[in-house]
Amino acid sequence: MGMPSGTELLIIFGIIVLLFGAKKIPDLAKGLGKGIKNFKAEMKEVDEVEVETPKKVEKSDEVASAESTPKSTTQA
Repeated sequence: MGMPSGTELLIIFGIIVLLFGAKKIPDLAKGLGKGIKNFKAEMKEVDEVEVETPKKVEKSDEVASAESTPKSTTQA
């Protein structure tokens, strides 16, 4: 399964023209282009956010103090 050949592309394009009409194709292409542009912008934003967030998670003082205090034991 590779890329479609020239005749396959012509058949696909012909079906698209029959389904949507010649006047709607530029609008569809414009919408597709905007969608791809927005997707790329969001992916770039996600990459920037991942770079800014620290990878190491530090314990808070509250959790650290609770772990360091000795547990009370009852003696019988």
